[in-house]
Amino acid sequence: MTSGVLLGRKRATDRACGVGYAGIIGGTGSYWCQNAEAAGASAVLIFNRGEENNTQTIRGTLGKPGVTIPVLGASFAVGEDLVRMPHGRDVTVRIFASTVSETREASNVIADTEEGREDQTVVVGAHLDSVPEGPGINDNGSGSATVLEIAEEMSELGVEPRNRVRFAFWGAEELGLFGSKYYVARLDERQLGDLAVYLNFDMIASPNYIRYIYGSGKVREVFENFFATRDLKVMTVNLKGRSDHGPFAAEGIPVGGLFSGAEGRKTGEQAEVYGGEAGVAYDGCYHEACDDVGNLSTKALEQLSDGAAYATYMFAREERR
Repeated sequence: MTSGVLLGRKRATDRACGVGYAGIIGGTGSYWCQNAEAAGASAVLIFNRGEENNTQTIRGTLGKPGVTIPVLGASFAVGEDLVRMPHGRDVTVRIFASTVSETREASNVIADTEEGREDQTVVVGAHLDSVPEGPGINDNGSGSATVLEIAEEMSELGVEPRNRVRFAFWGAEELGLFGSKYYVARLDERQLGDLAVYLNFDMIASPNYIRYIYGSGKVREVFENFFATRDLKVMTVNLKGRSDHGPFAAEGIPVGGLFSGAEGRKTGEQAEVYGGEAGVAYDGCYHEACDDVGNLSTKALEQLSDGAAYATYMFAREERR
């Protein structure tokens, strides 16, 4: 390859450059971008897939230093224009970039209750960080504030858990679940065996919300029972490893959580059940600068945070052999 720009559609470069669900470029697959650089490319340009909800500009990071040429994201429209340029003639693409690739430190904040069985620890977590583009009030101020409130209320009410409760506030989730991955990777076999369940709360106040529950059978059942007593409909969703529950699930620990929706669009059927506007994203400010204090449904926050508190209490008080 002579010096030039390597152009690729996001789906084709997912594994190649390690592009993740949030447009993150990183992981072991970043070697592909290094190979492009070694072959003489002066830049790598990745454009979105062009499917529904996947036309906007790709935003991300290489995850770690190692590639010295610019690796940039583009919208589907930009990529389509470049691909459709006539073949057989020289096309010049000029790229101007001011980028940083460096190693930085992030922190987890973890606190345990003084009471409760250590061998039946209930971990309740949410990530503290936001994407660089926005303040992250829904993603994930809503989840981290909920976890903090649960901890404060348990203390003020004098709740004595039968099982130890560990409140975890994860760092660097948006860059690839680094905080929770780091934590789980450093647990030995005994420490992993001491974890009874992990509860995750990530985005629970979306403006055009839906009440999603996810996780292992028993954890999901606890959430279902709570919302049934409130006569509130819920839907089950499979988030796979999209949030901080992923590293725990990968180790066989029962997981579960609540979610009010992100970039997906609400269907007409969902709008009939939950209200809101059909055909519009659950959170139109997902990973955007407008994810500020005006980007909340207090109704969703109240309902889902109550569900989070209920599940935490039930597992904290559960009697096990």
